[in-house]
Amino acid sequence: MKTQRALLLISSLLCSVSLGKAEIKETIVEYKSGDVVCEGLHVVDTTKTGKLPSVLIIHQWTGLSDNEKMRARMLAELGYNVFAADVYGKGIRPQPPAAGQEAGKYKTDRKLYRERMLAALAVLCQNPQTEPSKVAAIGYCFGGTGVIELARSGALLKGVVSFHGGLDSPAPADGRNIKGKVLVLHGADDPFVPVKDITAFEQEMKDAKVDYKLVSYPGAVHAFTQKAAGNDNSKGAAYNEAADKASWDEMKSFFARIFKTDG
Repeated sequence: MKTQRALLLISSLLCSVSLGKAEIKETIVEYKSGDVVCEGLHVVDTTKTGKLPSVLIIHQWTGLSDNEKMRARMLAELGYNVFAADVYGKGIRPQPPAAGQEAGKYKTDRKLYRERMLAALAVLCQNPQTEPSKVAAIGYCFGGTGVIELARSGALLKGVVSFHGGLDSPAPADGRNIKGKVLVLHGADDPFVPVKDITAFEQEMKDAKVDYKLVSYPGAVHAFTQKAAGNDNSKGAAYNEAADKASWDEMKSFFARIFKTDG
């Protein structure tokens, strides 16, 4: 049993997975936000050299999970230098209903939320393979709310992509701090994002003259990219394969635009 645990630990700390010509390397990274120790994941294709366009991932309400790790690998396969953040702190990976309480701490304290995300962004920006002029962030559910909030903080990002995230803001004027483009990928039937929030968000973007795009996927509810959510739309959160694939393609096109050579 001890041997098995040791092997699992070694493989989780540092693993390389051959995917065709790509060599995907995953490294657990401890870092601090204030006095709190966080544990994120850096993922990159080691066959890529030099500076790379880079992506920060903000997790959903249960903390950094297998889903974000999978997305990090998918992005690395596309040639991006990726860091999956840990907003909650090392070892804090709550499950429902505790996940709702943990997420609520940050949604009601946007200053703390921003601090945790900015700490993770600093880790990515300090990585030697990060091209500092080509950094973006994506997030899922709780993290979808987060990346827009990160942009509202004035973070130097080329763009952010929110997958089925909340769109509310306690300080709409902060939209004027957004420096990059914003892409919102939304389930048209998501019961957790009220129409009033969508209307207020769009007004915030227009007032701040932000280059934004909101795409709604018919028949999709909350968590439409999360296979673990099941397929029962009546629960308000469910996986939708068509919306998952379409939103990923939308993100890829968005990155192709924002990361193109300036000039």
